[in-house]
Amino acid sequence: MSIKAEEISALIKQQLANYQDEISVEETGTVTYVGDGIARAHGLENALAGELLEFDSGVYGMVQNLESNDVGIVVLGDFTKITEGDTVKRTGRIMEVPVGDAMIGRVVNSLGQPVDGKGEIKTDKTRPIERKAPGVMERKSVFQPLQTGMKAIDSLVPIGRGQRELIIGDRKTGKTTVGIDTIINQKGQDMICIYVAIGQKESTVRSQVETLTKYGAMDYTIVVTAGPSEPAPLLYIAPYAGAAMGEEFMFNGKHVLIIYDDLSKQADAYRELSLILRRPPGREAYPGDIFYTHSRLLERAAKLSDALGGGSMTAMPIVETKAGDISAYIPTNVISITDGQIFLDSDSFYSGVRPAIDAGTSVSRVGGDAQIKAMKKVAGTLRLDLASYHELESFAQFGSDLDEVTQAKLNRGARTVEVLKQPLHSPLPVEKQVLILYALTHGYLDDIKLDDIAKFESDLFDFFDASHADLLETIAKTGDLPDNDKMEAAVSDFVKTFQPADDDKSEPVANK
Repeated sequence: MSIKAEEISALIKQQLANYQDEISVEETGTVTYVGDGIARAHGLENALAGELLEFDSGVYGMVQNLESNDVGIVVLGDFTKITEGDTVKRTGRIMEVPVGDAMIGRVVNSLGQPVDGKGEIKTDKTRPIERKAPGVMERKSVFQPLQTGMKAIDSLVPIGRGQRELIIGDRKTGKTTVGIDTIINQKGQDMICIYVAIGQKESTVRSQVETLTKYGAMDYTIVVTAGPSEPAPLLYIAPYAGAAMGEEFMFNGKHVLIIYDDLSKQADAYRELSLILRRPPGREAYPGDIFYTHSRLLERAAKLSDALGGGSMTAMPIVETKAGDISAYIPTNVISITDGQIFLDSDSFYSGVRPAIDAGTSVSRVGGDAQIKAMKKVAGTLRLDLASYHELESFAQFGSDLDEVTQAKLNRGARTVEVLKQPLHSPLPVEKQVLILYALTHGYLDDIKLDDIAKFESDLFDFFDASHADLLETIAKTGDLPDNDKMEAAVSDFVKTFQPADDDKSEPVANK
């Protein structure tokens, strides 16, 4: 078999045609230390803060410290696969996560990778986890209410779309429940919800996902989870990843609610990272930039101007206190960044008042701007009534002879506390909240026994659904109270027919 010269020359020409003389240059470094989710590398002179790096083992890391001799890297994955002497190379990309509609209904980790066993997420959109917050001129004042479905919040500490409202309290006082119930109440409200679980037990996250699924809330919710068994860097970046996913919707003119549960654990993870990276410790051993860590995260929540589409991202960070001490370092930091706080009191919680909201310590700095007119009218004096009730309650314990005015205030206050109680996962539409608060503030509950108030409320809603649905519809559509005479007549009609639970055969309340 002979080889022809033309065939050889054709083959050489073909090879030359495909030859590329471009040289690819990659900056690489050598790992000098690894341990506890941290690595150090020498030789990456041009690395950027926040840049993504790739190790020999395929694990990624993020540049955290830029020092004179080496680079401090937080490892985003299994750091046991990395050894000293390994090569690490720059990718030229900043840390980013996948975003978009495909994320809705999924449970993902801090890197946006699915952990719910439902297969890969098909999206080609990504966003950097760190982004400069919208500036002053890109924002608009908060004016649209975000209904939580909880009477105690919507009447006393209203939340608006684009606001940052802190939920604060000791462990086991119902902080997560407030967040989950708020998500459940967003059904049909054109709101996308993101629940970021930081350092929560995996069994706890599983039960929250099951609750959200049961109430149909996973149809518009993304769950981002970073469990306590994961490396500290993943707990640290989890809320930033959640914020990046939310921004994708906000900048497309949609409304987002994001719950960070909780920032105390994120601060602890960041403290751990910083101490291992040998950053100088400050108060309570937290690094000096812990305030900046939380402020640059929470400032990303905003109500955007009309020019940018008018979208919004409402943040509800959760912070855990110890023994009710809200003057500790992290609680005071986050209180100063947010637009108000909902303080959950352990004494109230254990005495059966749930949600255990302390009306005296809780505040919304947006206030009435985030309430519909009807709610403003019926809840205007509620906070003062509660405050004077709690004050009088402590004095009343020492004396039995009380004048009629004091007795009436105590009477109304006790009924107010009772009305503001609400069962687990039972958010109320705003028109029904207005209805029961109207009955309370207009004195219709003053003669009802405390034990009968829950039945009164339930029967009142049933009565209005059956006979006066038009009045409820007016409140829902216009946001204002219907004609006062009509409301009074309708509530009075109900009171005349109401039968207390303990004596169904007795005369109606109005005839007693």
